[in-house]
Order: sequence, then C-alpha cells, then structure tokens
Amino acid sequence: MNQKVILDEKSMDRIIARISYEIIERNKGIDDICIIGLFSRGVEIANKIAEKISQVEGKNVPVGWLDITNFRDDVKKEDNYCSKTQIPFDINEKKVIIVDDVIFTGRSVRSAIDAIMDRGRPKLIQLAVLVDRGHRELPIRPDFIGKNLPTSKAEKVKVFVKERDGINQVLIIE
Repeated sequence: MNQKVILDEKSMDRIIARISYEIIERNKGIDDICIIGLFSRGVEIANKIAEKISQVEGKNVPVGWLDITNFRDDVKKEDNYCSKTQIPFDINEKKVIIVDDVIFTGRSVRSAIDAIMDRGRPKLIQLAVLVDRGHRELPIRPDFIGKNLPTSKAEKVKVFVKERDGINQVLIIE
C-alpha cells in the first residue's frame, strides 16, 4: 500500500487561514454566520476555522457539531443509536457554513443539508471542505475548497487532525 503526504501541518494551517478569510470576505463580515462541523474530522476543522475567524474579527462565531448518521442513505439506522450532534444555537435565518474534511460523492453533504433543514430554515447554507477529490454523484459544489485533489475511485484520502490523531496531515493512499 503506497501512501503520500499531500498536506503537512503548515499547509493545513495556511488552508484553514485562507478558508477563514474567504468566509469573512464572501459574507461581508460574520454577522449571522454559524459554523457546523461534520463528524468526525469536520468538527475539528470547523473549530479551527471559527478560532481563526475570531482572531481576525475580534468576536466569536457559534460552532456546532453535526452527526449525520441517521440521515445517510447508505447506513442502516439503529434503534438505540445516540446522536453526537451538538448545535446549541438557533439556525433560523442564519448563514450556516457546513465544514467537512473531504468531499467525494456529495452524499454526506446531502445528508448534512437534510439534517440542518430538519432543525430549521437557514438564510443560506455554504460548504467548506479541506479536500475536494471529485467523483460527485450529486450536484453539490463546495463554496470554499482548501485543495482540489483529483483521485481515482480506488485511491483513499485520509485526513489526520492533531486533536484526534496527534498529527495534522492529509495522505493519499493507493
């Protein structure tokens, strides 16, 4: 099994900073913005983006975590499943930024949109991803992309974050 480092810690830091600035710029500030990270590693990336935005803007952006397990169309729902979702703020009339580590087919994002719409009616939803590897099965396009990484369907992209894995890096595995 071959693996290659695509992003190291410094590259990831630069990408997170760039995405943060793009979010501020595209939304003309941070009024009415909230950030929702998808489990698992989208949560850590969302927290990093929110922290960077807070440093730049001088005020905090609400951050939540979304578990899409019960909204997926490829996972059997378990009766006793306990969701890890934590969204301690109202999303109605907010600009919701969904954050995920990798976008591939688009099915996870569709599930996230369903889960968010189940909670209320945002003003708009935008999508930020660390890596876009292509191969979409649904007409979903990220608004903020850290790195476009064309892959074959056989390759895997693995994101590591320090909070969960002890290291910040992105690998491609053949």
